[in-house]
Amino acid sequence: MILELDCGNSFIKWRVISRDGSQRLFAGVVDSDSALFDSLAAAPQLQVSHCRLVSVRSDAETEQLVARLYELLGVEAVCAQSASQVGAVCNGYEDYRRLGLDRWLAVLGAYHLGQCACLVVDLGTAVTADFISADGLHQGGFICPGLPLMRDQLSTHTRRIRYDRQVALAALQELEPGRSTAEAVERGCVLMLRGFVAEQLLQAQARFPEGFEVFLTGGDADLVRDVVPGAQVVTDLVFVGLAIACPLS
Repeated sequence: MILELDCGNSFIKWRVISRDGSQRLFAGVVDSDSALFDSLAAAPQLQVSHCRLVSVRSDAETEQLVARLYELLGVEAVCAQSASQVGAVCNGYEDYRRLGLDRWLAVLGAYHLGQCACLVVDLGTAVTADFISADGLHQGGFICPGLPLMRDQLSTHTRRIRYDRQVALAALQELEPGRSTAEAVERGCVLMLRGFVAEQLLQAQARFPEGFEVFLTGGDADLVRDVVPGAQVVTDLVFVGLAIACPLS
């Protein structure tokens, strides 16, 4: 079994797949290392032989997790690294090491799946958009706050904006003008998100007049999928790229 980890700013997304990659055996999302190991301990008949991961955490945090994985599971975790080129895909940053690893892997995964020009939008804590030409050149992209960051900034800097998660979820059932603070904030943030995605679509249409594929990933992808008709929602897109960047010999 292969354990794959996507260690983001807020959560750790994990899954266990079969050795040939054809089956997803276990999967989950946790908010801490301890919760990760609790989840792994609860997985029946778990026998991990390989591990690969991508991390946007600090080097110290990543090294601590890798050491813990070896201690508890007896496997050496292979960590994805920055690269100027993998296969046909070329990193478009002036300094390729500065492109976030999660973005780089999503780019690799999208091009692998599409084999054509692509727009990749990842809707998580932050929202990122990346453009890849038909010949595999990453042309750069954009970053903006995601829904959690927008919500948190408003609640942090505006004293009277306070409501719980259940209220927030209820407010998102429609996008009519809000008649409470929660509705106004939640729906306003979602409309900003949708506007950002709509602009990326226009940019892709201008850049790739001969056609392109759109890939959506991240926890809030469903909030914008109708903005991009025909888009592919690939929840494990980073893991697709991780397998390409860290093949198992």
